[in-house]
This record gives sequence, C-alpha cells and structure tokens, in this order.
Amino acid sequence: MSDINKVIIAGSINMDCVASVISIPRPGETVSGSALNYYPGGKGANQAVAAARLDAQTYMIGCIGNDGFGDTLRDFLSQQGMNIDGVRTSQTLPTGTAFITVDQDGENAITVIAGSNSELSPDDIKRISMTDGDILIAQNETPIPVTEIFFNAGKTNGATTIYNPAPAIKAPQSLLALADIIIVNETEPAFYAGGADAIKNIEDAQESEICTLAKTLIQRDDQTILVTLGSKGAVIIQNDETIRIAGQKVTAIDTTGAGDCFVGALACALSKGLDITNAAHYANQAAGLAVQKNGAGAGMPYASELPKLSHS
Repeated sequence: MSDINKVIIAGSINMDCVASVISIPRPGETVSGSALNYYPGGKGANQAVAAARLDAQTYMIGCIGNDGFGDTLRDFLSQQGMNIDGVRTSQTLPTGTAFITVDQDGENAITVIAGSNSELSPDDIKRISMTDGDILIAQNETPIPVTEIFFNAGKTNGATTIYNPAPAIKAPQSLLALADIIIVNETEPAFYAGGADAIKNIEDAQESEICTLAKTLIQRDDQTILVTLGSKGAVIIQNDETIRIAGQKVTAIDTTGAGDCFVGALACALSKGLDITNAAHYANQAAGLAVQKNGAGAGMPYASELPKLSHS
C-alpha cells in the first residue's frame, strides 16, 4: 500500500441533538437537562471525519435531506477536507437525526431516526471509483443490500473491507463473509452469537467470554475480528491468535462516537501501510482523545494531536 490509498465510507449522516443531564432517565422517569446542543453525527459521517482529520484521503458516500440539517451537514463535511461527491440530497426524506442523552459521567443513550439514510442506493455507490489498496468502511445505519453491493465492488477492485455491524441488527452471513475486518464493541458479539438473551449479563462477562462470542462472527479463515472494550482498550483476533491493545486512563466527557473514531483512525492507519496491530494502537489513542471532547463528529481528533504515523 501507499499513502494515496483512499478511505471510502458508505454510511449514515445525521444531526445529533444532544441533551446533557445528571443521569440518564429510566423508563417512565423524567429528568431535567442542563443543555441542548446540535452536533454533526451518524456513524458513517463520524468515521469519515475521523479518517479525514487524521489526514487520510477520505471519500464519503451518503444521503442527506433537503432541509436545514442537511445543508449544515454538507457544509461541515466539506470543511473536513474529505471528498463529498458521493453525498446526495434526497428530495423526499428528511436528514437522519439522532437524539442523544449524555450523563455527567459521559455515558449515553441514543435514539436514531434514519430519514434519508434509508434512501442510500446502488447508484450512490457508483459515484466513487475504487482501486486496489483502498479501504472501504460500512455500518448498519444504511440499507444492508447496498452495503453488500458496496463491499462486492470493493472486493472486485482489490480493496480491503471493514465492517462495523452497529447498531446490532440481524446481518446476513453473506455480508459478514465480505468483510476482511469486523469491528465490534463489547456488547455486540453477544447479540450476534445468540440474540437478546445473550446480552442480559454482558456487563459481568469476562474478556475471554466476549472474545469467544466474537469468534462466532468469523466466516473465513483470513478474517480479522477487532473488539473495542472502551477504557479497557481492544482485542485483535486473527488466525487463532489474540492480541491485546492496552486501555488508556482518561477523563471522559462524552463517549458518543468513540467507537466510530476508532474505526476511522484504524482505516487511516491501514491506508498508510501500518499493520493491523500498529493501526489498532493508533486507533485506540485517537479514541482516547475523542472521549475528552463534546460531540461525535465535532470531537474527532486531528493528526497533530497524535504521534506521526510511520510505516510498519
């Protein structure tokens, strides 16, 4: 690989409406908030911003609404130094929106309205050309059939595919099989291994149990599974080998988008020739910076805040 490899993200673009509270309300409970802010978001856009701010050659494919949120998001993305030729404006659906409640410890609860994200189409995928060595990223906030088309096109053209199957929904094995790298957080492996019943005691699960569940996602011998563990770091599962990425001690202000930062930073590092282990260390550092800022897309770090990337 060389430094000219593109990072291409097909995914969601949302406006995040963030309410700050002392504690996240339980069902039936009303709490008073201290602030309401609007931040650019959406898992796809967050990952694209992370990659772009870390100096990857970044291309975004997505769909926004013909409304004020859409105009604001288009301007924001264009200001991040990424190519947005693949961002289309829907004439029928509003811009995707996420309603996020963040407590005083930086933990969050999120409700997402897909809006125009659900209109992403195969024609949108064709807007950006792919070449050998490119890094492709997709998630679960846009239509799954389009993601399969995106990854199939990437594999045909020699690209590396990164699948972040979040939020956790039923994903076909055919899509999992197209991913070279699958990135999940500590709760998602339980969902994919056994559905809702497997998640009940996930907070008490040991790291080894989470890794065992994550291995059930493997569809090919040459796939890599990467499990992010928040403040505890991450684990790489590759060829029956488990590689531990140590966590960081930071004061979290807002954890929204930390996983997306990890994905975008990992793709950036891979596009510049780093191996998966060094790329994961870099991504972990980037995510540690992201949680110390407010907002998902707005809180992504810049390359100047991290050690300079060097080839492995």
